[in-house]
Amino acid sequence: MLSIPPLSQLTKAGAADAQIQSNDALRQAPLIGVLALQGDFAEHEEALERVGGRAKQVRHLRDFDAIEALIIPGGETTTINKFDQAHDGKVFSIIGELGRSGMAIYGTCMGSIILASHIQSSNQKCTGLMDITVRRNAYGPQRASFETALDIKELGEQPYPAIFIRAPQIVDAGSGVQILARINDTIAMARQGNLLVTTFHPEITEDSRVHQYFLAMVRSQAMRKAAG
Repeated sequence: MLSIPPLSQLTKAGAADAQIQSNDALRQAPLIGVLALQGDFAEHEEALERVGGRAKQVRHLRDFDAIEALIIPGGETTTINKFDQAHDGKVFSIIGELGRSGMAIYGTCMGSIILASHIQSSNQKCTGLMDITVRRNAYGPQRASFETALDIKELGEQPYPAIFIRAPQIVDAGSGVQILARINDTIAMARQGNLLVTTFHPEITEDSRVHQYFLAMVRSQAMRKAAG
């Protein structure tokens, strides 16, 4: 006579199978480093996990070795400069090498300054990875922060709720840079191959579309690498 397990056992078995599949999917998700020196790195981690990515805090030079992509959050540029100086200039050098090798890198607010090739009226160090010119603190102090709806075609028809906090402006971009969003007469979001920048902070909104877009970039770069 056929023995049928109780429904409770079947339910538990199904839940266990689902958990295994979930764990397998998580292991297969790209591991994205988030530079965790300052700023909203925890919010970036949460946003990545919401869209199916894995996040790893980057606090030491050795942390760069394990990651498949990188996010540089907003914050004070002096902090990352001090971190770089404490490691004999190796931080900017490593980020530059990773970007030139094809790793997907996303810079928000201050991160866009780090990825720029030129900073207007400043001799501050940058990686020079993206062919953009950036103006620091273009909107004034933190009390001048604001939110506005941006039309970003690549993210769909619904406007994106962009939050600007002591934000820079991208005032110029080379011919190889794809302009994804504008605010007034400046650039708010841009992409150049494996590199992405926004002058606003998507990590502090409930809208995950920018992180989804970046994760798609990461997966695409991984596929290209696997194909040789």
